[in-house]
Amino acid sequence: MNAFSKKLPASLLSFSLFFVGCGGGGSGDPAIGATGGSEQVAAAANTITSPAAVNTGANVVTTPVSSQVDIDLRAALNNAGVVAAAAPAVQDPNKVALGRALMFDKILSGNKDVSCATCHAPGLGTGDALSVSIGTGGVGAGQNRLLGAGRNFIARNAPPLYNLNNVDSLFWDGRVHSNNGTLETPADNLLPPGLESALAAQAMFPVTNRDEMRGQSGDVAVDSRINEIAAISDADLQSQWTALMDRLRAVPGYVALFQSAYPGVATNNLGFEHAANAIAAFEIDQFGTLNSPFDRYIGGDDTALSDQQKQGALLFYGRARCAACHRGALLSDFQFHNIATPQIGPGVGANAPLDLGRFEETGQNADRFRFRTPPLRNVALTGPWMHSGPYTSLEAVVGHYRNPATSLQNYNANQLRGDLQSLVFTQQQLNADILTNLDPVLRTPIPLNNQDVADIVAFLNALTDPTAVQRATDVPANVPGGLPVND
Repeated sequence: MNAFSKKLPASLLSFSLFFVGCGGGGSGDPAIGATGGSEQVAAAANTITSPAAVNTGANVVTTPVSSQVDIDLRAALNNAGVVAAAAPAVQDPNKVALGRALMFDKILSGNKDVSCATCHAPGLGTGDALSVSIGTGGVGAGQNRLLGAGRNFIARNAPPLYNLNNVDSLFWDGRVHSNNGTLETPADNLLPPGLESALAAQAMFPVTNRDEMRGQSGDVAVDSRINEIAAISDADLQSQWTALMDRLRAVPGYVALFQSAYPGVATNNLGFEHAANAIAAFEIDQFGTLNSPFDRYIGGDDTALSDQQKQGALLFYGRARCAACHRGALLSDFQFHNIATPQIGPGVGANAPLDLGRFEETGQNADRFRFRTPPLRNVALTGPWMHSGPYTSLEAVVGHYRNPATSLQNYNANQLRGDLQSLVFTQQQLNADILTNLDPVLRTPIPLNNQDVADIVAFLNALTDPTAVQRATDVPANVPGGLPVND
């Protein structure tokens, strides 16, 4: 449990939830289509529940619902050790302003055609509504974004950015990690000092990835200039970061923003770590959400959740076994599990077209096909779900857990976009390899009927904070680099 969480009194304890990468779509699963992009945000806004009401003629009064259910639920939450997440520290507004500009500015990509927000758009649940993302060279936004000629899909689904303050393990494979304050990253000793958190360290790496933001050697940027960052060797991370800072220092608007954010640092002494710290400050400030119906229930408001959502929470913390991995303030244990997620995408590293997950970092056979448990706050906004985005509805995600082995073996790729269907790997031998290392919690099928699935989904919708919906359109009209903000 994270240090930023605090234990609640037993009478007020409430939950933390969502699936390890909950997938769905087992046989008999009610398939409700994808609600990506702004439709996801709008749908989630409509699911935020209000207290039960009784019309007495003269007035409409709110009344407590199902007191015995509340007693049972609060006991279950207490037994699960559920905690409430503390608000993040207030961020320096000057750093936030700098980070906001950098988040939406394509100047950070080698070809100047993609920004951080291309794959982490506020209006798409801080994702991109794609199963696996499309980086540099792509055209369009969200579900309509198309792969550029000669380009590759990014290997994994874009993780959401909600409530990542004090999270110590980032990326699906955990390759950026803070171990008691010591950062462990792919850069090893090349990582510059001064990074303030694992979240800031994470921001150092998408700009170095050729498929995500850096581009290929020989690429020409949208301003008809040679992509000088792509020309640098893959191993020379320091030169890549220096080249990005050279770009930023050449823009007067960024010089002013950096001076405001770091008044004690000379412009020539600024490094990309300063940019990364600012991006992290913006993400913490913008995407910290602590006012969902779930949060209000934790605070003692029995009317914050509907009866169905309470039934779903009882299942979540009971026989559905969700809380075995989705626990704590953010509904994640931040550990690595193999939940038999279908393989979709181009694969990773030397094992492509397979994606072996945590194994790519540790080389331990026990870590084959294991991926980090995702946090679940605002989960209704963040589909498609799981590390490879195989499921396009929460019903399918929950349904996957009925019997992950059957769900994997019977996976139907028709729910995916046409250009992704050919990237689904369902060979019998591969599936057997995945199931060999299936998480022990999931080796026994979980008996959930369709009503159970609907109840759990209702509970997951209660994790949506209105702030996440309201901020969906909070995008700058322009950025200092002068490039278009919209894709």
